[in-house]
Amino acid sequence: MGQIKEFFEENGYYHARSVFSSNELAAMVKDFDYIVEKLQQSDEVVDGTWEGSEIEKLQNKNSTIIHTHNVQQYSAVWLHAIQQERFLHIAQEILGENVILHHSKLFCKPQEKGSPFPMHQDWSYFPTVKDTMIAGIIHVSDATDEMGCLRIYPGSHKLGRLENTSGQEANSPEVLKPYPIENATIVKAQAGDVLFFHYFTLHGSMPNKSAKTRKTVLVQMHAGDDQMEVGIDHVNEKLVLRGRNLKATRASAGEVRG
Repeated sequence: MGQIKEFFEENGYYHARSVFSSNELAAMVKDFDYIVEKLQQSDEVVDGTWEGSEIEKLQNKNSTIIHTHNVQQYSAVWLHAIQQERFLHIAQEILGENVILHHSKLFCKPQEKGSPFPMHQDWSYFPTVKDTMIAGIIHVSDATDEMGCLRIYPGSHKLGRLENTSGQEANSPEVLKPYPIENATIVKAQAGDVLFFHYFTLHGSMPNKSAKTRKTVLVQMHAGDDQMEVGIDHVNEKLVLRGRNLKATRASAGEVRG
């Protein structure tokens, strides 16, 4: 077992430094900003701030976060970014030779009013049969604690599927009381870093109180021998990033969602 895989299996995350070069980042930032501007000029709902009692404990007045799914549908630069060699090499170290894109999503946390995310697991939003789903957060900007960088509980992926941990309901106190966001490990990152983590890993973030905008793109991926559970209604790209999709069929290739 490689060092990346070993660390990930023990801790539920892996922080990869300088995955993207300054030249790559220049183009990625330009198109990130283009997407954000396009969203802000639209008449769509683009605020991804969560609701519920947990977030009310953390957020500031007028908190907001600009959000959209699937940056690769807006920009070829971002399609190339999620296919970048080192990024996918690390994904393969964790998932194996076959890597499937489930979806990507952009988060733009504005300066001084960027919304937080309560401590949560991701599995309930898009559960897979074999629970291989991971995320890779591409840091388009630096991310400090003041900017609302990610906070995690290393090793919490070993807890498996926990009920009431979506972050948008009154979470079970017997589950989250031992894991307050204030005590979670703060993962500061620089532009070009990628933080990979399992969808069982407890994570969240505080508000952006800084004078800088926090920019990230999160890429959700799973192994090629895994697939979404039946009946899940969520954006699902099923794009093969490396190797093969071993679960693909003629019918599944024609589906848009699920």
